[in-house]
Amino acid sequence: MRRFRSFAAPYALIAPYGLHFLVIVAFPVVFSLILTFHQWNLLSPMKWIGGVNFLNLLSDPLFWKSLWNTFRFLVIHVPLQVGTALVLAEILNQRLRAKGFFRAVFFLPVVISGVVVTILWKQLYASESGIINTLLLSLGLGRVEWLTDPLIAMPAIAIMATWKNVGLYVILLLAGLQSIPRQVYEAATIDGASRLDQFLRITVPMLNPILLTVVILSTINGFSLFIEPYVMTAGGPLNSTLSMNLYIYRQAFAFYKMGYAATLGLVLAGMIFAVVAVQRRLIEKEF
Repeated sequence: MRRFRSFAAPYALIAPYGLHFLVIVAFPVVFSLILTFHQWNLLSPMKWIGGVNFLNLLSDPLFWKSLWNTFRFLVIHVPLQVGTALVLAEILNQRLRAKGFFRAVFFLPVVISGVVVTILWKQLYASESGIINTLLLSLGLGRVEWLTDPLIAMPAIAIMATWKNVGLYVILLLAGLQSIPRQVYEAATIDGASRLDQFLRITVPMLNPILLTVVILSTINGFSLFIEPYVMTAGGPLNSTLSMNLYIYRQAFAFYKMGYAATLGLVLAGMIFAVVAVQRRLIEKEF
């Protein structure tokens, strides 16, 4: 009996996690893969259609539009987010008064509901009564159609998303900066290295693991773009802010094309994996 207990105890301890993994992770993934080969509208039984969903995807102009919009968002958002976080972390790493207060201020938007932040920025971006346009007019500048101009709407959303999430990456980078020995900078100063040389040749290379983490997390969050265009623009104007996640949501819960939505989700997951793999190789090779 004692031998049985010693044998069964480890399995009993991991059983809750195993059940969680099967129900929350394994079952949805397997079911989604099955859905990609079926047609299902939640009401009628699933119908096997083979690879039709993948063929429809290739000829779907809105799929390519949402894909282009998502990558356009990433091209703006990821460099802006990483660059802003690095600059703010470098500033907070200096000898400043009330550093704890500033850290809390930068991190505060991260813990606020995304819907609340999105509604707030929608009011800021309002064409007629928004604070931003009011300030521009008071400075003698023209009004900007932040959310109604197809060329400006996505960059405006990228700026808002950066403000919402940058606090998390500031904390990560600040932890990395504080782990770099001060003696390295002191030796570089004695050798005549400027502050810029120290930043490029010491700070950035020694932050490589943290930078890689920040870039990957920022990219994954960028691919997850949904709340911002859903609340602020509903994918408009002219589908210029229709993200992949928003398009998947529409296919699943507006048109009840569950199989096609699962196919889109599978393609999106594959793209995230591919982009992150390329980023990891480039960053590790560069630094």
